[in-house]
Amino acid sequence: MSPALLKRRDIVALVALPAIWTGLRAQPAAPGRPTPAQTEGPFYPVEIPADSDFDLLRNGSLNYSQGHAAWVEGGVTDLQGKPVAGAIVEIWQCDEAGHYHHPADRGKADPAFQGFGRVTVGADGRYRFRTIRPAPYSGRAPHIHVKVKLAGRELLTTQLYVAGDPHNQRDVLWRQLGEEGQRAVTVPFVQAADGLRASFPIVLAS
Repeated sequence: MSPALLKRRDIVALVALPAIWTGLRAQPAAPGRPTPAQTEGPFYPVEIPADSDFDLLRNGSLNYSQGHAAWVEGGVTDLQGKPVAGAIVEIWQCDEAGHYHHPADRGKADPAFQGFGRVTVGADGRYRFRTIRPAPYSGRAPHIHVKVKLAGRELLTTQLYVAGDPHNQRDVLWRQLGEEGQRAVTVPFVQAADGLRASFPIVLAS
């Protein structure tokens, strides 16, 4: 083979290499990080209420009009980003005055606020709740408790916080998360035509 022909083939091979490298970079992203767990707290319902659907602003025939109405929504995925079909997402929180539907809170919660909701996600892993922007109470930043179950197992218990809320820096549980954990569970509540909206993606470790 002549030196001229060899040189030409070497040049063609070098030009083709970037295309090969680009293909390698286009592979699926590295596995994600799981949503950090947090304490359940004392206010998970002793008994699941009769009305426990996605709409916390309507409890039976009663409508709740206090606070700032908000949609809280997102997806439940595994570490590779695959939707976890059939997962049950539960949320519970205090009313605008800072009271839970729980014996430990002495029954002060507004009866019009459902306070607890539960949905089962479909094949796309999506969930959605109608509730209020969480309110603060003594010693705690505004937060919504979140629990995820699947096939009778509890996979995650955590809490959702409000981005930019001044109470966050004074909340011990929020501070214990560290910067990376805080970013994972602290989300903005953005004004929309039908109230506030917050997107909270949930990533499960198993």
